[in-house]
Amino acid sequence: MNLSQLEPFKNITIQCHDNPDADALASGFALYSYFKEKGKQVRFFYSGRFQIQKSNLVLMKEAFSIPIEYVENPEGFPVPELLVMVDCQYGTGNVTKFPGKQIAVIDHHQREMAAGNETQNGITSHRAETSEGIEGPSPVIREDFIDIRSNYGSCSTIVWQLLSEAGFEVNERPLLATALYYGLYMDTGQLGDVYYPVDKDMRDELFVDKGMMNRLKNSNISKEELKIAGEALVHHHFKHELNFSIVKVKPCDPNILGIISDFVLQTDVVDTCVIYCPVGDGYKLSFRSCDKEIKASDMAAFFTKGIGSGGGHGQKAGGFINGRLYKEQHKELEPEQFFYGKMKEYVNSYQVIYAKDYQIETDHMVRYKKKKLPLGYVMLTDVYPAGTPIVVRTLEGDLEIQVQEDTYLMIGIQGEVYPIKKEKFLKSYQVTGCPYNVETEYIPSVHNLIKGTSEKVVKYAKSCIPTGETIIFAKPLSSQVKIFTAWDNTNYMLGNAGDYIAVRCDDLHDIYVIEQNIFSKTYEEYV
Repeated sequence: MNLSQLEPFKNITIQCHDNPDADALASGFALYSYFKEKGKQVRFFYSGRFQIQKSNLVLMKEAFSIPIEYVENPEGFPVPELLVMVDCQYGTGNVTKFPGKQIAVIDHHQREMAAGNETQNGITSHRAETSEGIEGPSPVIREDFIDIRSNYGSCSTIVWQLLSEAGFEVNERPLLATALYYGLYMDTGQLGDVYYPVDKDMRDELFVDKGMMNRLKNSNISKEELKIAGEALVHHHFKHELNFSIVKVKPCDPNILGIISDFVLQTDVVDTCVIYCPVGDGYKLSFRSCDKEIKASDMAAFFTKGIGSGGGHGQKAGGFINGRLYKEQHKELEPEQFFYGKMKEYVNSYQVIYAKDYQIETDHMVRYKKKKLPLGYVMLTDVYPAGTPIVVRTLEGDLEIQVQEDTYLMIGIQGEVYPIKKEKFLKSYQVTGCPYNVETEYIPSVHNLIKGTSEKVVKYAKSCIPTGETIIFAKPLSSQVKIFTAWDNTNYMLGNAGDYIAVRCDDLHDIYVIEQNIFSKTYEEYV
């Protein structure tokens, strides 16, 4: 969806979920600001049993002059041409149902809405059921008016991206920029659970009022929440053989979990931890790790596989477990027993390889060469001067390196990016001189850590063809492996069963992982 699709409506009402949080306030405020500047009749409201009371939200509302209204019930509510649901979905349990002729949805949670069942002029839609007390015809929900991106860390990020695509310069509006930043900050455990690259882009690109952020940060915890955190820490569980801590927290603002997990990880004997609390119809989780062989993001994905979702980065991650799926699959197992069992299972599920010192056996590996498909490359000195510290941001994560005269970036057919030395590049590829374009969910970018600027790699990418002269040994993995490559001994490449472990024939310490679907498209057996 793009915002221009919504501009034909003159009367627009924005609704967030009951008991709104910082992300709901920020994303709704941003949409209100956009439509107001477009000359629309616009209002922003929430409902539910309680009005906003948390100190940080009261401060946020007042400091940013967020024009949100509290509407107790839908009786007599004026029906807008367009009702925009932000940070929530129409008809779900945490939203009081209000009338609207048409419904739009912008959200980052898992989809709970039913699929459309009417098609007119190529547009699929369905009519939502009307709640008791709401008069008039049922609202229409068009599929092209639904924008749900559950891989994003916050709804604020989605709105920021929509505004950017519409040419609405958020950084020219300092209060709005700070509000969106704070929305992401709060919905990702104080940025500890930021892992999707667009979330990182917004975090890095917004011009934030640091003084205001400090005021908001220092208003996050109430006295009651401080008591909840203290009680949770007193009753923590430590598993000595794993250096692993488990902490249960009473129902509270999920942001508190990140604060507790950061504190727990500072304990001298704790290398990893999971903090959890009941929330809604499941459990909210916060993971931490200071063990370089265990990424918090991988823990989160492993613990929640099949029963929820999770992700993050090396040291900090978050997740959610669906209560219904948990009960179906684990019956009466207490969460603490479940987490302890999953951690034992996890640490026994992989092999760790340090490529620089590893003696790989190639007897049972097959020789392959790259198919002569166009790939992309970037000379990093075309982007930033030699010596510049940079972050290469990709869908798989961030790679921190320094620009060198002899360092190139390779770009694969699915947008995967990895560094290569000039000497190996010239041996392995033939330059065509043509531009290189790739279609991928996220276009990799290069961030200058000194100036804070960023560039999309496709702007500098050129095409090259494998010469077919570089031969590798490879074989499919039967279990998980973590490889610390010869060029990076601080971050591992994760290979899952079915992926390929590979090594160059001319350098038996150049060991790496190739994803299964990429391998089948780009390599062929060497005969």
